[in-house]
Amino acid sequence: MSLRPYREIQRRKSRQIHVGSVPVGGDAPISVQTMTNTLTTDVQATIDQIRRAEEAGADIVRVSCPDEDSTRALKDIVRAVKVPIVADIHFHYRRAIEAAEAGAACLRINPGNIGSEERVREVVKAAKDHGCSMRIGVNAGSLEKHLLEKYGEPCPEALVESAQHHMRLLEDNDFFEFKIAVKASDVFLATAAYRGLAAVCDYPLHLGITEAGGLIGGTVKSAMGIGSLLWSGIGDTLRVSLSADVTEEIRVGYEILKALGLRTRGVKIVSCPSCARQGFDVIKAVEALEVRLAHISAPVTLSILGCVVNGPGEARETDIGLTGGGNDSHKVFIAGTPNHNIDTPEMIDHIVELVEKKAAELDAAKAKS
Repeated sequence: MSLRPYREIQRRKSRQIHVGSVPVGGDAPISVQTMTNTLTTDVQATIDQIRRAEEAGADIVRVSCPDEDSTRALKDIVRAVKVPIVADIHFHYRRAIEAAEAGAACLRINPGNIGSEERVREVVKAAKDHGCSMRIGVNAGSLEKHLLEKYGEPCPEALVESAQHHMRLLEDNDFFEFKIAVKASDVFLATAAYRGLAAVCDYPLHLGITEAGGLIGGTVKSAMGIGSLLWSGIGDTLRVSLSADVTEEIRVGYEILKALGLRTRGVKIVSCPSCARQGFDVIKAVEALEVRLAHISAPVTLSILGCVVNGPGEARETDIGLTGGGNDSHKVFIAGTPNHNIDTPEMIDHIVELVEKKAAELDAAKAKS
C-alpha cells in the first residue's frame, strides 16, 4: 500500500498510436511537443531549430507546410533530424499527401476543412501507404460556421461536436491511428472541452491551451489548464504554446509533468524564495545552477535552501541538498544525509560536480537495466 495515495494519478485509458517511433496513449509516457517558427523553406534554419528542440528534450516537433515548396523542403528536414516530424496542414489536401510522401510521421489536419469525402479518402490512403498517424486539431478560433450558428459562440459542446464529426470522417475510411486536440485560449473553455471529449472516446488526447501568451503569462495559463487535466488523468501528449523560444515551450512542458510526478527528465530544483536569514544569495545561485545544469537529462533532485529553517528537511527528500550556514560555510547533503561543508566561493562549481556525478550514475544504471 502506498504511503502517499494523495500523489496517485489514475490516467484515462486510451488506445495507443504511434508518431514515428514515439508511442502516444495507452501506458506510454506523456510526450512533450513543440513547433518550429522558422520558414520551412529555409531548410537549414528549420533543421537547426529542431536540433535545439531535440537537445532540450522534445519528443515530437511540428512543422508548418502551407505550400508546395514547404512540403518539398520537408523531405530534407525529416532526413536530417532524429525526432518524428508532424506536418501542420490546413485546407490544402495535396499538402497532406505531399507531406506523407516526404516522410512526415504524422499529419495535423481537420478532415472537414480539406474538401470533399474523396479528398479525405486520398489523404487517408497516403497516410496508410506511408505509415503516418494523424492529429485532428479542433480550435475554438476556427470552428465550423454551422456550429457557431447552432451554439451562438465557441463552447465546449461545439468543440466536442466538431471533433466527433472529424473522427467519423476518418473512422468511415477505416483509419484509427489518430489523436485529437480541442484547444482554446480560454482555460475554462479548453479544459471543459477536453473533459467532454475524454468522456465520449478512447483516442489519445493532445493537450494545449492555444495562444496562451508570453513566457510568464502563457506558462501560468498552460500550467493551470494542462496541469488540471493531467491531474485528472486526461492527456497523452502536450504542447505548451508560448510566444517565446521553442526550447522554453519544452522546458515548461517538462516542468508541468515533473510537478505532477508524470515525467522525471532533468534536474528538479527545490529552492526557497530567499529572505534575510539566507546564508548565500539563493536567487543568483539558482539562476546559475539552472543554466549550468540544463544539459542534464537524468532525473536528479536538488534542494537549494538559504538557511536551516527548512533546509535540512527539504534536503532529506532530495538526492543532493545545500543549506545555507554562517560564516560563508554551507552544509551539503548527499542522499538526504548531512555530508560535508562547502564555502561560498566554491559552492556553485561543487554542486554542479555533484549533480553531474549523480546523473552519470543514474545514466549508467539505466544503460544496464
